[in-house]
Amino acid sequence: MAIRLYNSLTRKKEVFVPLDPDRVTMYVCGPTVYNHPHIGNARPPVVFDLLFRMLKRRYANVVYARNITDLDDKINDAANEAGVPINTITDRFIRIFHDDMAALGVEQPALEPRATEHIPEMIAMIETLIEKGHAYPADGHVLFHVPSFAGYGRLSRRDRREMIAGARVEVAPYKKDPMDFILWKPSSAEQPGWESPWGRGRPGWHLECSTMIETHLGRTIDIHAGGNDLKFPHHENEIAQATCAHDGETFARYWLHNGLINVDREKMSKSTGNVLLVRDLLARFPGEAVRMALISGHYRKPLDWTGETVPNAVRELDRLYGALREVADVDPGEGDSEPPAEVMDALEDDLNMPLAKARTFDIVRALNSAANGREKKRYKQQLLSACRLLGIGSDDPEGWLSRRAGDESDLEAINLLVAQRNQARKRRDFATADRIRDELESQGIVLEDGPEGTRWRKVG
Repeated sequence: MAIRLYNSLTRKKEVFVPLDPDRVTMYVCGPTVYNHPHIGNARPPVVFDLLFRMLKRRYANVVYARNITDLDDKINDAANEAGVPINTITDRFIRIFHDDMAALGVEQPALEPRATEHIPEMIAMIETLIEKGHAYPADGHVLFHVPSFAGYGRLSRRDRREMIAGARVEVAPYKKDPMDFILWKPSSAEQPGWESPWGRGRPGWHLECSTMIETHLGRTIDIHAGGNDLKFPHHENEIAQATCAHDGETFARYWLHNGLINVDREKMSKSTGNVLLVRDLLARFPGEAVRMALISGHYRKPLDWTGETVPNAVRELDRLYGALREVADVDPGEGDSEPPAEVMDALEDDLNMPLAKARTFDIVRALNSAANGREKKRYKQQLLSACRLLGIGSDDPEGWLSRRAGDESDLEAINLLVAQRNQARKRRDFATADRIRDELESQGIVLEDGPEGTRWRKVG
């Protein structure tokens, strides 16, 4: 089955055909490192980590870059407020971002370029744009002249008035057109800055991705991805800069955008106080469960996050690990086998994560119903391979289910009740046995009697 991806630029699903099958290129807009990442910041890394995993199953060399924005006025403000150098802020939150994403099972990209490491390349692109008549210096700034690029707005498909409002641009007297956006701006003595032909200053935000893509991946890349909120103005401006600097060459061939996360149907914002930090979720739930929650809806649609979103994911993982625990003694064979075709087919159809997950749990059910050792081995192998593709199921089943029960005192109390129930059953005191079972069920503990004895798992 061919890989089909929804291209935000053309507004339709297209068969994915890389420019060079021996070097597939993919770029995802990464974090601006001045604060703890919230769950909305985590959705693109998790979603496009899954795309990366899927592409690697079809192509031997996928060059995946995800940038770090370590130069931004919000970073400057955070450093000034704390009274520390800029890199004290950025280094700290880069580490935090890496730790949080690792907890969510996100693989490191092949490349992670930083904005501050590419200032000469940004200056060179600005000079090219001025030379070609697409940019102009004014009052210590350099601006991109939007009317010089006829294709501006094609990605977001907004009319001019909408774009002016959406970009929240400052209609400064030095602009030739209200839509013109900043490529370079002057820096005060207190602000980070670099020497340039236009004086000491720093680049505009949109410029960094265009130059880092050219530097590390080439003038034309296969896939450019990010959150839906970046479509305008950030990605629109990237297209304008790169296309005009390179005489009309295609910048990115496929544009992918994930939907945003709402909390109880409301937009996440500091003003409403509903911002969910990844670190706070990880303090309450396993990272694997948060990842499972993030892949529970289709990536292009908004994801409504409620108080039950992660607990539902935990219960799904309980089922998965419960099935794997039952076949702990079954050898699935060595190596990383190919994921089941039905799971790959779902992901290759525009990264249909809910369908891929549903088909994975079809395998869970098949494993639970397996009639003999051969079937158990086959379904266990399929399940483990599907889990590796989705980035879940890497924990020890017994460990997962035991930790889910609570702390050590809880474990001792539960195990004591299970032992007392078993003794009651041996005495044929079924009234006591049933009472203990009911007591455990009221605590969310389900008992499973089998030939090897009684096992339990927590379902709440």
